[in-house]
Amino acid sequence: SSSGFGCICLSIPGMDPKMNQEKGTWTGGKGEGLPDFRSRDPLELKDIFIAVKTTRKYHRSRLELLIQTWVSQAKEQTYIFTDCEDKELRMRTGANIINTNCSAAHTRQALCCKMSVEYDKFIESQKKWFCHVDDDNYVILPSLLRLLSSYHHSQDVYLGRPSLDHPIEAAERIKSDGSVTVKFWFATGGAGFCISRGLALKMSPWASLGNFISTAEKIRLPDDCTIGYIIEALLEVALTHTHLFHSHLENLQKLPTNTALEQVTLSYGGFENRRNVVSIVGGFSLAEDPTRFKTVHCLLYQDTDWCPKLKPHHKN
Repeated sequence: SSSGFGCICLSIPGMDPKMNQEKGTWTGGKGEGLPDFRSRDPLELKDIFIAVKTTRKYHRSRLELLIQTWVSQAKEQTYIFTDCEDKELRMRTGANIINTNCSAAHTRQALCCKMSVEYDKFIESQKKWFCHVDDDNYVILPSLLRLLSSYHHSQDVYLGRPSLDHPIEAAERIKSDGSVTVKFWFATGGAGFCISRGLALKMSPWASLGNFISTAEKIRLPDDCTIGYIIEALLEVALTHTHLFHSHLENLQKLPTNTALEQVTLSYGGFENRRNVVSIVGGFSLAEDPTRFKTVHCLLYQDTDWCPKLKPHHKN
């Protein structure tokens, strides 16, 4: 997941009363960020830059599943950020694989190095939205398009799910003789988050061309926390909290089955909790599809050649 550093702790038991039921979003902090429907943005998949963060050891066990499932529906829009060259994977999948030349270690510095490259590649792409996910997320593309279409890419929009039920507190190291404490919300990278182009451009002084790494060092926190610090603490733009993004740190079995396909991202349990998967029934058994990603994919894209074909009902 995006950061294993205590920035990600617990899923939120309850949300603010300012909940937007239609979108599963609410705003907190300094701004009232509920979207104005007059500002809807005619959006297509090609307008979204989807960054997937991974590492060499997960190329087979995690990435291949994503490439087989949701990435196959958004090949040109998805960019996979890793830490080694994998010509075989690139040739076999035709995916956009970017070797960040960052360390493969799961350290704060390595995570921030990758996020720095993601940010620069997004700015270069000219696309309207930057969405970051991890290599254990399934992105439900129709839901992502629907959610982002209710905002405008020129507005200041930061969408995601906090892993804490309160803002994080960090010490800003300004001078060698002391520090100032700041509080801000951040969206956990393990569930995914999205940032509008308008807001991403404003982040440039602290995020572009390697500045992201020095900003992260100033507060000594991982990549997803640093994104929140730049947006909430420095730019004073409030995170729009959403229930539609999910990480493996939540109890995914509690997600109502009938809403699973309306979510934006799903995840699955890691080595320590393999049973933490979304409860969804389909053409695959739990043994055949332990993550439930293939089952979700076949419910969304029934014409996929490897999906079990639904048997026609014969009338008596």
